[in-house]
Amino acid sequence: MTISTGDRLPGASLLRMGANGPEAVDLATLTTGRKVVIFGLPGAYTGTCTTAHVPSFIRTRDQLAAKGVNEVICIAVNDPFVMGAWDASTGAGKAGIAMLADADAAFTKAIGMAFTAPPVGLFDRSLRYAMLVEDGVVRVLHREENPGICEVSGGEAMLAAI
Repeated sequence: MTISTGDRLPGASLLRMGANGPEAVDLATLTTGRKVVIFGLPGAYTGTCTTAHVPSFIRTRDQLAAKGVNEVICIAVNDPFVMGAWDASTGAGKAGIAMLADADAAFTKAIGMAFTAPPVGLFDRSLRYAMLVEDGVVRVLHREENPGICEVSGGEAMLAAI
């Protein structure tokens, strides 16, 4: 079942790179009592993810904050080392975007956003989406029909929706 507007996010433990290596992050801790934008994408260093999706949230981070968004989180089915390196290469963290790894795709599968595309080497990856979550509940959900396109799930579309 795919998550929908009005649904509560499932519990999830994600990973990020900390000063001493990978650290577990409880998604509920990040969303409880807060207004958070979460965007998911097929993978670190992939074309559209690197050239369009992440940059759209870097461009709109300050405007989202002005609308009351406490945090912007990028989730990808990669390991925390890859997400840390991708964070450094894109400047996402410096722009205020948390880069979190869903290494085993558990969260992505739990919200019904997993897909597999063997011809291009993608297994248990995330569809491209963005959601506004308030106190753990999905208030806005934008999902791309094609994971190679970033239109309705980009930062500007989310900014316009809230």
